[in-house]
Amino acid sequence: MAKTFSPLEKNILKSKGVTDALLKKLLKAGIKSREDFKTVGDAATLAELVPGLSTAVAEKVLAWAGGTASGGGGGKVVVDSADVVYCVHCGTKQPKDYKSGDLCTSCGKQAEPILSCFWCSSSGPGKFCRGCGAEFVVTAELDLAILLKREGLPKDEVPRRLRAMSAAEKEVLWGRVRKGRG
Repeated sequence: MAKTFSPLEKNILKSKGVTDALLKKLLKAGIKSREDFKTVGDAATLAELVPGLSTAVAEKVLAWAGGTASGGGGGKVVVDSADVVYCVHCGTKQPKDYKSGDLCTSCGKQAEPILSCFWCSSSGPGKFCRGCGAEFVVTAELDLAILLKREGLPKDEVPRRLRAMSAAEKEVLWGRVRKGRG
């Protein structure tokens, strides 16, 4: 833990509206590091500790320091259990009795589509294959991913390469897929 604010931290505090005089008052109040702002907790308390510090400036300082300024800064933390499922289309939380493949209770689309793995051919919900760990590609590009796999691209590179390709490059690959089928 730092004994006092670094030059960079002092410049940041000044950019938030803390003058040299207010900085001295912060130090006098016992606030000597960014960690100390977290102990203070809220803008009203900081403004009470440091005479002359407005609540607006205190909020900016606490938002930067990671405290819980009212009206900004320190966000709300939400902890969900591991079995919670959110719809990939609208973000609605699905009910406890949800099973893979069910339709979303809000938008009616398949909340967690079942995708096929280009690498090991297993299928399942989510963003990654539970069998081999490969990142799923969209179903429309599954044949392209299989072609890239056959060409020797590593498992992690195939989805990245597909995302980076232009429509023209994908059309060339589709021509090769069609040629291989004939």
